Amino acid sequence: MHIEGGHLREMDRKMDNTPMTHGGRKWHHPPLHLWLGLALVAICWPLNWCMQGMRTHLLFVPLWLGYCLSVDALVASCKGSSPLTRGGWAYGWLFVLSVPAWWLFETINLRTQNWQYLGREEVSTLAYVVLASLSFSTVMPAVFTSAELVGCALHVRRESPPERRMGQGALVAVLPLGCVMLGLVLLLPKYFFPLVWLSLFLIVDPINAWTGRNSLLLEVGRGNWRQVWALWGGVMLCALFWEMWNYWSYPKWIYQVPFVGRPRLFEMPVLGYLGYLPFAMELYALFHLAKGTFRLRGAQRLLEL
Repeated sequence: MHIEGGHLREMDRKMDNTPMTHGGRKWHHPPLHLWLGLALVAICWPLNWCMQGMRTHLLFVPLWLGYCLSVDALVASCKGSSPLTRGGWAYGWLFVLSVPAWWLFETINLRTQNWQYLGREEVSTLAYVVLASLSFSTVMPAVFTSAELVGCALHVRRESPPERRMGQGALVAVLPLGCVMLGLVLLLPKYFFPLVWLSLFLIVDPINAWTGRNSLLLEVGRGNWRQVWALWGGVMLCALFWEMWNYWSYPKWIYQVPFVGRPRLFEMPVLGYLGYLPFAMELYALFHLAKGTFRLRGAQRLLEL
C-alpha cells in the first residue's frame, strides 16, 4: 500500500496528539516538568540520606519540589490537566498559603510539644524561620496534587450526590464544638492533643459553608464523599514520603507523643498516622478560606478533586 509522505506525516501528528488508552482510561503524554521533578528527586534523595552533617535544610525544598512536579505531571497524564497546567503562575498560591497554614500548627505545637526539630540549634533564629518557611511551603501542593492523583487513579468519579443537605442547625453546632476541642487541646494538651487535627477543620469549614465557599461538611451532608476519599488517599501517600525521607535526614523532626509512642513506622508512632486524615481536611478548609477571603487571582481552578 502506498502512502504519500504528507499523509504519513499527518497520521503521525494525529497519533502524537491522541491520548493512550489503558484500562478504559485515556492517558495523555506527560508534560516536560515530569522529567524535571524526577531529576530533582533522583539527585536530592540520595544526597539527603548519604551526606554527613547538616544537609536537609538545603535539600528538603528541592526534594519536595521534585515530588510535587512529578505527581502533578502524573495527574496531567491521567486526566489531561493538573493544578500546575490549569493554574499556571497561580500554582504558586499553594506554596504561599502553605507557609502560614503550617506555622499555625507550629504555634499550637508550642503548647502540645508533640514534635521537635533536631539541628534547630545549629542555625540562627532568622535562618531557622526562613528555612522552615520554605520547607513548609511545599505542604499544600504536595497534599493537593497527591489527592488529585489518587482520585484519578482510583477512578473516583464526579457524581451527582443525593439531594440531601446538612441542616443549618448542625452547622451551627459544629463550630462551637471545634472551639471547645481546640480549647481542650490548649488547656490539657497531654490528654487532648489528638483533637488539634480535627478542631481547626470544625472551626473553619462551617465558616466556608456559610459564606458560599467549598465545604467538605456540605459535600458529605449531601452524601458525596469523593473529595474526602481523595484527600485521605493523597495525604497518606505524602505521609509515607514525609516520614521515610525524614528518617535518615538531618536536620529532622522527632515525635514525643503521650501514650502512643510505640510501635513506630519511621519516627512517627503508627497510630499517629491517623492524624494525617483530618489534617488533609484542615488544609482543604484553610485553602478555601484564604482563597475566598483574599480573592486570590487565578486560584479558582487549582483544586479539582
